Formats: sequence, C-alpha cells, structure tokens
Amino acid sequence: MASQLMNTRETNPTDGNPTGAGIRKGLLLAGLLLLALLTFFPFYWMMILATHSRDTIFSAPPPLWIGDDLARNYRALLDTLPFWRNIWNSVYIAVMATVTTVFFCSLGGFGFAMYEFRWKNGLFTFVLVSLMIPQLLNIIPYYLIIDFLDWLNTPRAIWFPGMANAFGIFLMRQYIASTIPKDLLDASRIDGASEFRIYWSVVLPLVRPGLATLALLTFISQWNNFLGPLVILRGRDAFTVPLALRSLQGLVNTDWGAVILGTALAVLPLLVLFAFASRQVIEGLVAGSVKG
Repeated sequence: MASQLMNTRETNPTDGNPTGAGIRKGLLLAGLLLLALLTFFPFYWMMILATHSRDTIFSAPPPLWIGDDLARNYRALLDTLPFWRNIWNSVYIAVMATVTTVFFCSLGGFGFAMYEFRWKNGLFTFVLVSLMIPQLLNIIPYYLIIDFLDWLNTPRAIWFPGMANAFGIFLMRQYIASTIPKDLLDASRIDGASEFRIYWSVVLPLVRPGLATLALLTFISQWNNFLGPLVILRGRDAFTVPLALRSLQGLVNTDWGAVILGTALAVLPLLVLFAFASRQVIEGLVAGSVKG
C-alpha cells in the first residue's frame, strides 16, 4: 500500500504543490473575469452610447466614454413619446402577469404533483403538447377572442390570457414533485389543515426558489413582449416600452441617441429585479440540478 501511494505521488507531481494549485486558481479567476467583462461590456456600451448623438454613435472609431448629449437625448425621447407612461404600462402588465402566473401555475403544479385523479396523465400530456405549438399560430385565434370580449387596446388583454400557462404549470409541477414529500401533506391533514391551507401555508414557503424562478422568467417575458402589444394595443399612450421604442424608428431618420437612451432606461428595472431575486433563482436552479 505504501509503495502504491508513493507511485501515485510520483505520477502526480502537482499534488500538494501550492505553486501549481495557485497557478490553476489564478487561471480560473482570469477566465471568469474575462467572461464577466465580455458579458458586462454590451451593457456598458449601451449606457455610453445613450450619452451621444446619432452622428457620434456611428463615427469611427466608436465612442467608448461618456458624451455630452444625454440631456438632448432625454428631451428628444420625451418630446416624441409619453415615455414614463409607456414605462408604467409595462410595469403594470408585467406585475399583473407575474402575480397571477405564479399563483395559478403553482396551484396547478401542486395539483398535478400531489393528487391522484381521473385523466391526470392525459391532462398533463395535453399541457406538455401545448408547449410545442408555435406562438405565431395562436395570433389569429388570440385576436378574435380578445375582439369578441371587447378587450382591444386594454392592458388586461396582454396579461390575462397567459396567467395559467403550460410552461409555468410544468415548471412548478416538476419542482413541487421533487421537493415536497406526500407524507408532509398527510401530516398536515392529520393536524386539521384544509387542502388550500396546505398549499398556501405548507407548500408555498418550501418552494420559494421555484416561485422566484417562475416570477423572474414571467416578468422578463412580459417586459420584453412585443408581438402581443403590437396586435392588441393602439396609440402611443397605450404602448408598452418595446412597442414605444420601435415606433421611434422611422424609414429615413431615426434618433438613435433617444432610442438607445430609452432602451437603457428600460433595462434598469430588470437589473434591479434580478439583483433582488438572483439568490432565490440560483438556489432553485441548484436544487433542481442536484435532485435531477
């Protein structure tokens, strides 16, 4: 045994070598730092371009430092659009979609994960199959239904149809099934808890990382949603941010300084939300990867 250990040490000369371990750690940190810089650079450059005029943006070499046209771009943005009204429209739609989606999808996922009922497998298969339908194929039926309900040009036409979507139900069903043991539900029933009380007070606190992941994905999806508002909303006062910024782009002249400034301002709420939810999201992803 001693000779085997000696041979192993001979074939691995860097084992126990603090210099070799330090080099590997330094290379790893350098690689991570490079990837972080590459990821951060587009955001940095967007913020820089938001302070330049159209002519400077397309100059060569491109600007890499702060310019003097931030105030002019801001005035141009507000003169052309009711920008803060558009921001409010996006916030309202994204928040309503997030709250309702998290509630109804977690409720549906809880039902599929914890209960046995007739046609359960068939219904869940139907949910999975609906995930494969391209979004573009739903546009015409979606528009006809919204027109029938007289919801055209209203914000609820954007967030209401997706509040119990197939992806959210599938995500929460998988997370709850891998996290919550059914014995916990039996113990809660013995204590006299109702089924909704079990869902609200027992299950939801234990699946917060999954809820945070679904909430973040839903908020980003609705914030960046372009096709739905393009079909439903009319007039710049009703536009969401992506639609409003797109309306700034003309066939001949486009004030790209104002467009990039509006884009930079529209990204800030997402960065703040991710800063608060990132810990829960990472915990959810790690838990899912460990539990397989």
